[in-house]
Amino acid sequence: MSEQKNMLPAFDRRSVLGGLGASALLAGVPQSVLARSLARELPSFPGLTKIINDYVAEKKVAGMMGVIGFGQAEPQYISAGSLTLGGDKPVGPDTLWRLYSQTKPVTGMATMMLIEDGLLSLDQPLSDIFPEFKDMQVLVDPEGELDKTVAATKPITIRQLQTHTAGLGYSIISKGPIQKAYLANGITPGRISRNPIPGVDAGAPTPDLMTFVKRLAALPLVYQPGSKWSYSLSHDVLSAVIEKISGKPLDQFLQERMFGPLGMNNIFYHVPADRAVDLADNYAPFAGSLIPIDPGATSIYLDKPAFAFGSTGLVGTAGDYDKFLKMLVGFGKVGDVQIMKPETAKLGMSNLLPESADTSGTWVAKQGFGAGGRAGLGTVASPAGTFGWGGAAGTSAFVDTVRGFRAGGYTQYIPSNTYPFQSNFPKYVYADLLGAVGAGEGKTSP
Repeated sequence: MSEQKNMLPAFDRRSVLGGLGASALLAGVPQSVLARSLARELPSFPGLTKIINDYVAEKKVAGMMGVIGFGQAEPQYISAGSLTLGGDKPVGPDTLWRLYSQTKPVTGMATMMLIEDGLLSLDQPLSDIFPEFKDMQVLVDPEGELDKTVAATKPITIRQLQTHTAGLGYSIISKGPIQKAYLANGITPGRISRNPIPGVDAGAPTPDLMTFVKRLAALPLVYQPGSKWSYSLSHDVLSAVIEKISGKPLDQFLQERMFGPLGMNNIFYHVPADRAVDLADNYAPFAGSLIPIDPGATSIYLDKPAFAFGSTGLVGTAGDYDKFLKMLVGFGKVGDVQIMKPETAKLGMSNLLPESADTSGTWVAKQGFGAGGRAGLGTVASPAGTFGWGGAAGTSAFVDTVRGFRAGGYTQYIPSNTYPFQSNFPKYVYADLLGAVGAGEGKTSP
């Protein structure tokens, strides 16, 4: 194993723990065409099925799954491969996947629940809840010395935390002294492996949540609040906000307000020992091979985390995450269970970006951003009703509330940009939908 560790690729932390949103590049999909498709027999998704089978056959991944559902109906599962490369346990509905940044929309919607309860407001200053964030300093240069700062011109708000515009950094994105300070202070949410990963400085141990927040508040911001979209650990701060306001840790809040009511019984921050047999291995593709970096049987997710990370850390079945997506498509409701008002869900999936925020050159350029996920602006490149995000291990999930469906793609490899599966997953889904329409109308294209 030590020889394998030396062979591992040097990871870029941005691609290790980041996650591109799932609703990117959904261009050219006429609403009327899809509506006609969904009114007929459900499509079989031959293109996506071939892609999943090809990935497994070519040993790019050990296993892969697509889960697609329409309205409130049960989802279709498309899967191939096994939990371990060459293993005898096939990927299936019980398979547990590391969701990483797909945790952010979950935390985002939990925050929206507190807004619905009247306990928070979108434009409320964070310093109302944590006074440590009052009178923040901002780096003159995002990669410059920590003592060269200016005063923040605006307070950090809940809206900014939801949309990565609070000016906070991220050890997987930031560079220079601020990144070193985050690592030295353990301001590093997210877990990859029990073993060292080449190119990834694990930093100091992550402290408890309230210590985490105090250490973060003592450091300067990277950007002026509200000025720029920059991927950040803001949803970990929201984890602390949820705990402070509700009096319950995020995992308990989610269990009581979301997971329990929706029947999401297979989603965890701390995977039970008896479920290790269902946890897929996580791999690093390298030189045509797959190097196991977090085998399910000995996964770091079998250990309790420092706290319930709001930005990353959930592990669950594709079917459980589909229940979350189904709730979004149902605007807060699944069956007879209503966990939030329709207007709350719609607001969370809408564009919440401050008008002052610059998104140019970022992952969300010419896109909107809502409560933890990319939100459609109603343009060709950013269709209305789309909302979603992805995870570091190649997963991707989104909803299309205008056309009434949801989709998730699941596999386990890091970095997520090793292959185009994550970024192209929505394209695969829409291409099959359009192909089904063309076939149904005796055409090759809509």
